[in-house]
Amino acid sequence: MKFDSLGLKAELLRAVSEQGYTQPTPIQQKAIPVILAGRDIMASAQTGTGKTAAFTLPLLHKLSDQSGQQRQPRALILAPTRELAAQVNENLRAYGRHVRLRSLEIFGGVNINPQITRLQRGIDVLVATPGRLIDHMERGTVDLSKIGFLVLDEADRMLDMGFRPAIDRIVKVLPKQRQTLLFSATFSKEITQLAHNFLDHPERVETAPPNSTVEAISQQAFRVDQKQKREVLSFLIGSNNWQQVLVFTRTKHGANRLARQLETDGLPAAAIHGNKSQGARTRALSEFKKNKIRVLVATDIAARGLDIDQLPHVVNYDIPNVPEDYVHRIGRTGRAGRDGLAVSLVAGSEHGLFEDIRKLVKIDIPTFGVEGYEPTEPLSRDAGKMPARGGRGNGGGGRGNGNRGGGHRGRNAPRGQKSTRGSNSGRNRGSRGQQSRAA
Repeated sequence: MKFDSLGLKAELLRAVSEQGYTQPTPIQQKAIPVILAGRDIMASAQTGTGKTAAFTLPLLHKLSDQSGQQRQPRALILAPTRELAAQVNENLRAYGRHVRLRSLEIFGGVNINPQITRLQRGIDVLVATPGRLIDHMERGTVDLSKIGFLVLDEADRMLDMGFRPAIDRIVKVLPKQRQTLLFSATFSKEITQLAHNFLDHPERVETAPPNSTVEAISQQAFRVDQKQKREVLSFLIGSNNWQQVLVFTRTKHGANRLARQLETDGLPAAAIHGNKSQGARTRALSEFKKNKIRVLVATDIAARGLDIDQLPHVVNYDIPNVPEDYVHRIGRTGRAGRDGLAVSLVAGSEHGLFEDIRKLVKIDIPTFGVEGYEPTEPLSRDAGKMPARGGRGNGGGGRGNGNRGGGHRGRNAPRGQKSTRGSNSGRNRGSRGQQSRAA
């Protein structure tokens, strides 16, 4: 199937072609005709499969069809994080470059006054995080009375972050007559209830089994003691000559500490998380994309909001408490059909959590040891039990081999690493800590 068979305007097809795309992905093939037909939709797809274009393209098509110039926004897209809101607006601008539509992203952590000025000038599409949109509503600086299209992007993530009351408050002031599009990685009981409350007889679209991972992502794990994780990470990056690495930690403190330690190992690094100012987050991401820094250390706030073209490597420095978060973390690589490598560093106390991940993704992720860093920690029977806010994921030890050269060995066990598979131990899934309202 080609894009020109979906019924999109020529101006949009031209923009899609300029972005280098010729064939729609499965979620685009299924969702775009439904949205163009005016139906509400409840859609799920693997991360990195073109989900954003699946709703931005038909949205731009329908808005450009409507006559008259309005100052009030006609479409509202809600996103859980600042990074995702910015990414969605980048897509709107790229695909809408040949149509006369204006879009704006608004989120917290930055001065609200420039946003107010832009809203006063008039826009067609508003992309917002729930918290900042509530701020504008309370100030009376946004008019949502003309909204004809509502998109709930990453709806499950918004619920995880505690945004349900804000979503209820926002939807309550929207016109009853509208088209609502819900996109979620999973169709949990809570998501189904949300759809029942806000959508009108939605068509349900799924393109892959829930929580499945993209085949283009090669997945590996390394058994390592917690106190040696930092050294092993530096060794893997240096010995395999990884040039662009996104590393996930469990906590903000852990992200800051690890970034500083990697710098001492000769690896340019920066941290990105909810306590960083928006300027610092934007700067770190920009430098990472331009290869000015080699390692970007992030908390899960970045797991669904970062869109980095051809990102080759993702590392789970701390194993996530919730198995589903693993899917979203590694989904930052292997995007748009490109190959990617996802590596997990598994301490003995994290064994149960990692076994839960294996069960979720239904993949026998190969596990290796690193010569010279043989683990000594036992595989704890309570491996799945984590503190409510998780451990700090501190690195330890001396300097790693941050400047070694070497080739990337892809899907096979890298040189100097031996295969090891730990036996199953008793495990309980860790609780999902309450996330701060960072957006």
